[in-house]
Amino acid sequence: MNKEKISKSVIRRLPRYYRFLSELETNNIDRISSGKLAEIMRTTASQVRQDLNCFGGFGHQGYGYSVPKLKSEIENILGLNNRFKAVLIGAGHIGTAIAAHMKFEALGFNLVGIFDNNRDILGSKIGFLPIRDVETVGDFCRSENIQAAFLCIPRASAKGVVEKLYNAGVKSFWNFTHYHIQGDFPDAIVENVHLGDMMMTLCYSMNEKEEKV
Repeated sequence: MNKEKISKSVIRRLPRYYRFLSELETNNIDRISSGKLAEIMRTTASQVRQDLNCFGGFGHQGYGYSVPKLKSEIENILGLNNRFKAVLIGAGHIGTAIAAHMKFEALGFNLVGIFDNNRDILGSKIGFLPIRDVETVGDFCRSENIQAAFLCIPRASAKGVVEKLYNAGVKSFWNFTHYHIQGDFPDAIVENVHLGDMMMTLCYSMNEKEEKV
């Protein structure tokens, strides 16, 4: 299996497979056909087979897929058992919601630090984690061997924070800012979250439907 040839579109579908398989397992469904899985995924059986064949297939003709086994295989492919150590920068509304409600360990990460520059909230806690001064984030990341950072800060302050993190060995980012990290740090691994873009895409889809009525 040559992972370099696997398209981003296939990789981005894997979490959806994992999520739906988790729901099936919770509902005590032990096996599923490619056709039924395609129906749940809103795609085709051919697409499901093509996607999974990129990683070895996992199915048996006439039997379909074992739900627990396929879920476990996708979990391994995604690396969800790695528990990469991460910090969250920005304890505002979005950062606080993420820190308080995301199930990090089930998603492959272990959140070990939260940082902000607001003196009024330093020392207070989100869950069991105290909010630390962002000025100390470099030393913290070096001492704790942090591997990823979740950025929930304004774009204006993002570049300076990313530079500190990068120099401390952190090169993977979940980025809620509009700062183009890879423009300055091309070897960084970045997942950008642009909420405005997503809302405009929703608006487009609604507009298209209205025009067809």
